[in-house]
Parts: sequence; C-alpha cells; structure tokens
Amino acid sequence: MKSKMIFGFHAVTARLRHEASSVEEIYVDATRHDRRMQELLHAAEAAKVRIIQIDGQRLDGMVGTRRHQGVVAKAGELSLARNLDELLDAIEGPPLLLLLDGVTDPHNLGACLRVADGAGAHAVIAPKDRAVGLNATAAKVASGAADTVPYITVTNLARTMRELKERGIWLIGTTDDAEKGLYEADFSGPVGIVMGSEGEGMRRLTRENCDVLVSIPMNGAVESLNVSVASGVCLYEARRQRLAAG
Repeated sequence: MKSKMIFGFHAVTARLRHEASSVEEIYVDATRHDRRMQELLHAAEAAKVRIIQIDGQRLDGMVGTRRHQGVVAKAGELSLARNLDELLDAIEGPPLLLLLDGVTDPHNLGACLRVADGAGAHAVIAPKDRAVGLNATAAKVASGAADTVPYITVTNLARTMRELKERGIWLIGTTDDAEKGLYEADFSGPVGIVMGSEGEGMRRLTRENCDVLVSIPMNGAVESLNVSVASGVCLYEARRQRLAAG
C-alpha cells in the first residue's frame, strides 16, 4: 500500500478517527507538551500507532512547510472511489457532485473538499491539467475531508460532463453574468455543481456543457465570492432542497 505524509492536528486526528489502521507512525515535535498535543498522543496510543518524537526542523523537511503544527503522520492511501464509473455505481440516491474547472490554489481545493464533506457531496471532480493536485497542503486545509470525499481527476472535463449528463446528472454552472439566480434552480435531483477557476471562471467548453447557469446573489460591495465559499453556498442550498423534498 502506497504511503503519504499528512500533517496538522485536524488532518491527523481525522485519519485516526476515520481509519486508524492506515496510520503507520506519527512524528511529533518533541518540544510540544500542550493539551492539544497530549490529546493527539492519547488518541494515537489508544490506536496503537507508533509515536516518534523529533525536532521541528526535521518535521519541516518531511513536508516542505513549517505549517505542520508539530505533527506529521505517515499513512496509507484510503480506499475511496478512483474513477467516475466506480463512484457513480456506488452512490445510493441522487448524486451530488462538485466539479472544479481549474482551481490552482491548494488552500482553495482543501476548503472545497471540506465544504463538500460537510454538505454531503459524493465527490469532487477536477481536470488533471491546469489544476492543483491533492497535495499535503490541500489535505491539511481539508481537515480530514481528503480522507472521506473522493477527489477524482479526469483527463478531459468537458467530456466527463457529457458522460455525467448521459447518466442523468443535471449540471448547474455558476457564473456572475447568469440571468437565473441560485435560488431559482432545482438542486433536488441528481446534480453536478460546476465552479470556475480563481479569477478566470469557467472555460468556454465547460460553460457550454452546463445545462443551466446560475448566479449567486451579491448584495454588498464585492463582485464575487472565493471559490470555496461559493461552493459552500451552492452545496448547502442543494442540501436544503433535498431535505425539504424528503
């Protein structure tokens, strides 16, 4: 089983809680003895995970950043769906998907995964090219959601969108210039919510393959929302409609 490094209290604690058997060992900053660290150490000991105390500089080198909070775990990959067919075949009820057209900031990707998990989305789908991968920074920001929400990368997003439509999934794209508002759209059935990249928005082919375009109401001075915030607004509107529909 291939291993990877995950770091930060949220990400490591979530992995211990979700699938402790996949955690091979945890490296911690030997100088940290605060309550948060003690709670993580107790959780690791309860799960019988090996703990290795090292200095902060070595932790920096292991993950390439100082933002590890003094905790890094070596863990195996989880058995989430790896391709579109596997994902869709396993979903019970109407799918709720988030499609990201070229998000390049790992912090945005991590936040999108986090809101997708919170809203109960079945997966996040993104192109392999012109987009950030699921790296350690994105996983840390996701606060454990990278272990629970499948992140599926595809070679051609426009072709994938056509395949989704052939399987009865309605694609709702978000753009500032749409004539239809978010709250006029029907999210209660099988839906894929499509978000554009930071700054540029959706590419032409992505836009053309959407079934409908909607805008998020903006009543203040700013013109648009961050992609992860916009994803959260749309996903939770979908969740609200699905709860109302029973």
